[in-house]
Amino acid sequence: MRHVPNILTSLRLFGVPLVVWCLMTEATTAAFWLFVFAGLTDAVDGAIARMFNARSRLGLWLDPIADKVLLVSLYIALGLRGDLPFWLVVLVVLRDVLIVLYVAVYVLAGALTSTPLFISKINTAAQMILVAILMARLGPGWESLMLEQAFIIVVAVTTGASGAAYLLTNRVKGRGTLDPNLPLCTFSH
Repeated sequence: MRHVPNILTSLRLFGVPLVVWCLMTEATTAAFWLFVFAGLTDAVDGAIARMFNARSRLGLWLDPIADKVLLVSLYIALGLRGDLPFWLVVLVVLRDVLIVLYVAVYVLAGALTSTPLFISKINTAAQMILVAILMARLGPGWESLMLEQAFIIVVAVTTGASGAAYLLTNRVKGRGTLDPNLPLCTFSH
């Protein structure tokens, strides 16, 4: 059971090209269900890691990377298809690139002391919900244009707020640290 969270996260990460390919080749119903599967693996891997004490340093890094790769890839693909406004795609991608660069600098300096901010968790959830709403319209045909428009605004606001909060709040040391006692992987002995 200790391997399951990282396996599920890896499935999500390696499934991203298939979801994007389905979306770009008009296999939108398949893309929708693959996205639903990715969302379920995201929920289940974290729950299993907590319930069975199967957390690992690899999982702490791999899970947010899988989320970022999935969301950024889908935002770009949906933008290229014309299903999302270009300005929103740029905002989402720019925020994630800036945060990745920020984290990389602090990791290289050995000074990373950040934990995910609450607004960033809200932003990630809003981004996923917007993708789900769009994919549901494109795939199974479940339309909710008012909800879609509302979530475009929610994503824009939370993306800007979380990017700003991340850069301002995480300059302060002591917000949290990566537990050096966690194993890199959760392989059994």
